[in-house]
Order: sequence, then C-alpha cells, then structure tokens
Amino acid sequence: MNSDETKQIIDYYVEAYNSFDVEGIVKLLHKEIMFRNFSNGEVDTETKGIQEFKELAENSSKIFASRRQTIVSYSAIDNNVEVQIQYEGILAVDLPNGLKAGDKLQLKGKSVFQIKDGKILLIEDYS
Repeated sequence: MNSDETKQIIDYYVEAYNSFDVEGIVKLLHKEIMFRNFSNGEVDTETKGIQEFKELAENSSKIFASRRQTIVSYSAIDNNVEVQIQYEGILAVDLPNGLKAGDKLQLKGKSVFQIKDGKILLIEDYS
C-alpha cells in the first residue's frame, strides 16, 4: 500500500469521525483493530476488535454536540503513520470531571495509525 492510499484511508476515517458516522468508521477497520487512548502519558481507554471499538465510538458520539479533528501534518514512522491533530469539541452532556454541556474543548495531540490489508489495524490517540 502506498502513502497516498494510506493517507486517503486516514482522511476518510477523520471525515467519518467528524460527522459521527460510526458505520463509516467501522467499514475502514481491520477485524483485529486495536485502539488505545493515552492521556498524560497513560492509557485511559483501550479496545480490541471491531465490536468493542464500535461500542466506544457509539458511546463517545453521545458525549459531543459537535466535534472536529483537523489534521495538521502526516509523517511515516516505521510501519505507522503519525498524524498531528487539532481537536475541537462542544460537550452535549455534563461530565464527572466538572465540564458542563456546552463547554468547548480544544486540544492538540497526535494519532498513530497502522494499516494492514487496506484497513486500519491500530489507532493510538495521544493528548
């Protein structure tokens, strides 16, 4: 798979994510998809397989009234593609950490993707 194809898969994923299109996301995933979210250097969320990822995506979509990932840059590292991301979201619900519905989140982070057989095998989000 060439870098243009890999970039296109990642672009489709981000587009589906931004539009809350869980089925669109799932179509891009390898059956053995691994997802990890790192916050402050520690894993706070991890899924294995399409069903666990889909459940997380469905639950996460209910938390936000709107959300947008914007890709700032891509870089290939070994078998992975590292994507620098700017993230903005508006909460739809109150969260246990004190954030309230209507609050705006703005973050910078990165996502690491690994592609296998034309599907996303690994996603690691860092913020």
